[in-house]
Amino acid sequence: RNAPRHAWDVNVTGTMNLAESVRRHAPQAKFVYVGSSEAYGASFQGAPGPLTENAPLRPVNVYGATKAAADLMIGQMSYDGLRAIRFRPFNHTGPGQSDTYVVSDFARQVAEIMSGKREPVIHVGNLEAERDFLDVRDVVRAYAIAAVQDFETGPDCVYNIASGRPRRIRDILDALISQSGIDIEVREDPGKFRPNEIPVACGDASKARERLNWTPLVPFEQTLADVLGYWRRICSSH
Repeated sequence: RNAPRHAWDVNVTGTMNLAESVRRHAPQAKFVYVGSSEAYGASFQGAPGPLTENAPLRPVNVYGATKAAADLMIGQMSYDGLRAIRFRPFNHTGPGQSDTYVVSDFARQVAEIMSGKREPVIHVGNLEAERDFLDVRDVVRAYAIAAVQDFETGPDCVYNIASGRPRRIRDILDALISQSGIDIEVREDPGKFRPNEIPVACGDASKARERLNWTPLVPFEQTLADVLGYWRRICSSH
């Protein structure tokens, strides 16, 4: 959002440079493109249920726009011979994720409270938004399956990676607080609210299940425990 030109240079021009190099110098190689569910944008609004890959790409922010553009570009290059598989992953988290992301941000704050490094108050943005969350280990397994196994490539090979279940951000925070066993106050921070926020975003990954035999395996409660454990280790080592 703060550097749109840089975002377009990296996410679109950078992707084009890589794809053209692969097509020119390694035409038999597969090109696994990792897009984003952010590309769907406004298509989530008023959707009757989880979105399939056929939903229009209607991004509402710079990041989503750059990922949508690169997604369409790789799809077009597939017609010209690029052996591409495209993914549109939904929100995912796991141990090691930067605290600029919501689950890791919550977990870091909870871990700091547990270690006595901060008062028992968590600062939050919009807790009413609902997002489709996965464990990062499940997400990268989809990428590995596509890269290593002999699956079809081409313009139609685009896959949502999603759980199909929206989770309210407030419920995720409540689960982390519950795991801490501490009474923690929750305070809204206007600086953490995002513009153009979509109320509910959820994806249908039926196509990935049917074609790639992929399904999420890690329970989300385990994901949260692992993220909190990661931040507790960080807090104890500093």
